[in-house]
Formats: sequence, C-alpha cells, structure tokens
Amino acid sequence: MRATTIHAPFDMRVEDVPDAVVQDPTDVVVRVLRACVCGSDLWAYRGESARQPGQRIGHEFLGIVEAAGADVSGFAAGDLVVAPFVWSDGTCDYCAEGLQTSCPRGGFWGSVGSDGGQGEAVRVPFADGTLVKLPADAASDDRLLTALLALSDVMGTGHHAALGAGVKPGSTVAVVGDGAVGLCGVLAAKRLGAERIIALGRHTVRTDIARLFGATDVVAERGEAAEAAVRELTGGQGAHGVIEAVGTEQSMRTAVAIARDGGSIGYVGVPHGSGTGLDLSVMFDRNIALRGGVAPVRAYIPELLPDVLDGTIDPSPVFDLTVGLDGVPGGYKAMDERTALKVLVTP
Repeated sequence: MRATTIHAPFDMRVEDVPDAVVQDPTDVVVRVLRACVCGSDLWAYRGESARQPGQRIGHEFLGIVEAAGADVSGFAAGDLVVAPFVWSDGTCDYCAEGLQTSCPRGGFWGSVGSDGGQGEAVRVPFADGTLVKLPADAASDDRLLTALLALSDVMGTGHHAALGAGVKPGSTVAVVGDGAVGLCGVLAAKRLGAERIIALGRHTVRTDIARLFGATDVVAERGEAAEAAVRELTGGQGAHGVIEAVGTEQSMRTAVAIARDGGSIGYVGVPHGSGTGLDLSVMFDRNIALRGGVAPVRAYIPELLPDVLDGTIDPSPVFDLTVGLDGVPGGYKAMDERTALKVLVTP
C-alpha cells in the first residue's frame, strides 16, 4: 500500500510501505476514505518536533473496515467508521473516566511502528475501544463525510476547549487562534449556548468562517491592541471564557489578558516556543481558571455525532483544499505557507 512518510524537515514523501494487516485479535484494518493534514503535523514538517526518517504521519481518518480480528465484537467488514486521533483499549480506568488519551495501552497514529492516517489503510489496535461506527449511507454524501472527519480531531478538540473555558448559555467567549481548531472552538461555543463570541484573527477567509460558525465579533489586532479591543467590546471586563488554540507564549499571554476576573481559559493549542507565558500571580489575583490539554475526542464523538448527522453543526468548511494521496506533500506546503486552512486527503 501507499502512505505518507516524513524523512526530514520539509521532506514529505508518498511511498510504498507494507500493507496494513491484522496482527492482534483486537485489531481491524480500515481502508481510508478521508484523511487530512493537521496544524500540529506542521511542527514535524518544520522540524520543530522530532521524527525518524521514514516515519508515518497523519492522525485523522475515517473509512471502511476491511478485516477484523477474532476478538473484535463491535465491527465487521464493510462498516463505516471514524477514528479518534489516538487508539485506546476502552477497558482501563482512564477510558472509563473518558480520558482515553491517557490509556496506558493507547497511542497516537503515526508514532514509531504504527500506521499513519495519511495512507491507503490503517491497522487499528483495540478497535472496540477506539472506533465509532457511522451510518453506512454517509459514505455516499461527500459533504457529510467531510464533516464527520472533523470528529476525529478538530471538532472534538474545539469542544474540549469550550468545556475547559466553561462556556455556558449566555456567556461571552473569546477565541484566540483562527486555525481549524479555533474555528471549531467557535462552533462548539455556539453549540453550548454562548451569547457573544469574539474571534481573534487577521485572515478574512478564516474570520468569515468564524462568523459562519457563530462569531458575533472579529478582532484583527494582535498583542496589546487585541487585548484593548476585547476589553472595549466587553465593557472593560473581558470574556467569561477564553479558548486558546495556538500554543505559543504570546497566545497564552493574550488569553490571560482578555479573560474576565473569575473567568476560565480552555487551552488546546499544542505548546511550542519559548514558554507558556503564564503569570500565576496574575491568575491567582484575578481568580482565572486554566483547564485543557490533549482532547479525549473518543469521549466526545458520541455526543457530537448526532448533531453532525442532522446538520445542527457542520465543521466541513474548515477543509478548504482537497488533494489526492500524491498531493499530500503539496498540501503540507500550502498549509505551511497559510494558503490553505486545512487540507482534506482523499486516498
């Protein structure tokens, strides 16, 4: 089969690799129908996250089950499924608590020795604990299939951020970051009943999507100017909840500065750069809560899936460039150069 591999910074290749096969009785093999490139994949692409030459990459995919191990009870060949961005056994204490990202036997697609989502097929360990079955007829609806793909990561991650930010009906929410996760954070905040949603972003194409998803205001400034703008929009108080979806020191500083006293920050931006930008004394004095981290999207898919299926939420607009498998290296380049928001891959 063919799959995307990374060999060095900016060196992505689509190569022949060993076929995905059932190795353990709890495995299934999924033939990929949709995959995508994540903003976090760019840190490996740019050389800011270490990878071994030839390592697989990609952690968002959905597809059709081709083969199932003898101990798999929930899935059979022909089932349409979506995979969260980590696999998990579904039986440990963490899985029972809805924190599948901490499963001791779990792992991330594309880690050393595992298949990546940006390929023709994927071996899925612990299929019963990992995968979620989708309606079979969704396979014939391109828009719906693309929206469902967002459940593998960005929609669930945006939802995780909104929960961490304490979004509730009537609240004011600010979203730092105009990437796919930040935009899905807007959609999640709207779904949870936020009355006012302030999107921080400078790119009109992206802030237009934010408005489509429910943003009531857009702040194009950065740094202290952005902080002042949010304060002005909120009568000097700041936002009840802030979604931080970037992961840099500057973005975290901004999040703290625009939070209302007694407010909450939900952070899901993968940390990178020189530091966190947190001043604990400021957060202490102003009673600002901080909660977030790696999103356990497997826990959220059952809740979000019905709303995607009936059109209550539609995250598909975050995918603005579609490529075949051979086009994946160019897709990375487009996202790195910010000429694409999020690249959809159709193997």
